[in-house]
Amino acid sequence: MFTLLLVLGSCGSEKKKNVQDAIQEDVQAKKLLQGIWLNEDEGSVVFKVHGDTIYYPDSTSIPVYFKIVQDSLILQGNAITQYAIVKQAPHLFIFKNPYGDVVRLVKSDDPEDRYAFMSKQPVALNQNSLIKRDTVVHAGAERYHLYVQVNPTTYKIIKNTYTDEGVEVGNIYYDNIIHVSVFNGANRIFSRDFKKQDFKTLIPSDYYNQCILSDFLFDKITADGVTYRAYLPIPDSTTSYVIKVLISFTGKFELSI
Repeated sequence: MFTLLLVLGSCGSEKKKNVQDAIQEDVQAKKLLQGIWLNEDEGSVVFKVHGDTIYYPDSTSIPVYFKIVQDSLILQGNAITQYAIVKQAPHLFIFKNPYGDVVRLVKSDDPEDRYAFMSKQPVALNQNSLIKRDTVVHAGAERYHLYVQVNPTTYKIIKNTYTDEGVEVGNIYYDNIIHVSVFNGANRIFSRDFKKQDFKTLIPSDYYNQCILSDFLFDKITADGVTYRAYLPIPDSTTSYVIKVLISFTGKFELSI
């Protein structure tokens, strides 16, 4: 279907392409889908449709644009995903998820279900406030003061996941910038803000796109310098890349796995 749309779009102007897209879209089917939909078996809220957007009750899931073309529900979020529609009626919507399971949704008639979508904001992953750490360590007769500050940012990381019904959604999390300073007495030998992109060459691209720079933890001090471990997990999973950060006493740093 998307190949067909691309071919048709290439045969005329942008205006003609937009007209063709409008013809392809089933406007009546989109109107039928307006409202709040529940899982038929459990009665739990799955999503709300308003206009050309689908909203999810999960506070970390971003709204997604959709359209219905022939017998397919097409979500155009972080990735384009297509679901086969089995049946659609005013109060019933049946489709197949990517695993081939048939999902049955019924339209809600309970006004209180709207509260599932109210006053919710995307939340950070265990980084809702500024985190500061001061550590004093010794190497021989020398005394070193180590300072780490985890700074939450507004940089969004989108992690793709699936609802219980097999619908792909993009969950929002926020990345961090982590400041690290090393002092020898009053002499500052190292000071730097670390960002996720500093570790990009050490992490597979698929993983990198969905992970956050979560924390810097002191590991050890040796004759080579101060060693930290940078943690870059994928939110809400047990998977985390741990990168070794060696800061030399001359103010240089090296990254390794």
